[in-house]
Amino acid sequence: MQHSVGAPLPPPHQPGHGPGQGGAGWAQGTSHHPGHPPAHHPGPPPAPHHGSPPPQPPGSHPAHPVPPVPPAPLHPTPAPPPMDPSGATGHIQLPPGGPVPLPHPPAGGAAVADASQAAVAVLLIGPAGAGKTTVARHWADHRRVPTAHISLDDVREWVRSGFANPQSGWNENSEAQYRLARRTCGFAARNFLANGISCILDDAVFPDRPVVGLGGWKRHVGPGLLPVVVLPGLEVVLERNAARSGNRRLSDEEVARIHGRMAGWYGSGLPIIDNSTYDVATTARMLDEVVTRSIASPPNW
Repeated sequence: MQHSVGAPLPPPHQPGHGPGQGGAGWAQGTSHHPGHPPAHHPGPPPAPHHGSPPPQPPGSHPAHPVPPVPPAPLHPTPAPPPMDPSGATGHIQLPPGGPVPLPHPPAGGAAVADASQAAVAVLLIGPAGAGKTTVARHWADHRRVPTAHISLDDVREWVRSGFANPQSGWNENSEAQYRLARRTCGFAARNFLANGISCILDDAVFPDRPVVGLGGWKRHVGPGLLPVVVLPGLEVVLERNAARSGNRRLSDEEVARIHGRMAGWYGSGLPIIDNSTYDVATTARMLDEVVTRSIASPPNW
């Protein structure tokens, strides 16, 4: 026998007290044996008191005493307080609807801003083997303010099954996954900056495709993004590429072709670092100098 949700369950069967044995309902003590009428209690029932259960009909006894009903609260329960905007409770600020604005000029009348402490978003551009990812990680690791590194190649490889490997040829699938990864990186950069964390992104952006390259980054991050080009000589790029493995390693012909296209950044007005003879730490220090100049006078791109 099924019972509706919320209905009381029947008590365990006892001799003489089961269904169909002399009583309606499930309350015990309401049945009597034939030939034994219920006892009569003379006199009116006692007057009910506040909080006491209602009077029972003669001869019936509740199976369990009914507890008094507590009075309704005079005031509703207040809503929980809003999340702490200081971040102490783990509140995460979502990025604003608008793009990242241009960086603020130096405070206090200083002639030059301190790039090591400024909240900035930097886009490090360079061909495969230029060392941009290594430099970006080192630069983010050694800043005096919280800084995140966002690598477009890493985000592209979040796609596992169905990954469109550019080594197999650039087609509509690899183009779509590249655009999706760039949009994801742009949202991440805005999210970090909205929470007071600087970021540096790296990507092989071509100067002969401004709408797809810098134009896309500007749309997804904003005009406050500071692009910097890292462009060593071809021999250095080929040597560094040879030390790579997996999806990151390209053929020498492809590396040379990309490097030749990157030469178009000369004369573009963007700052360029030739790190052919510099180690990673020196290149990161030069990046600090370039970012400092870019904060004081943002490039026109």
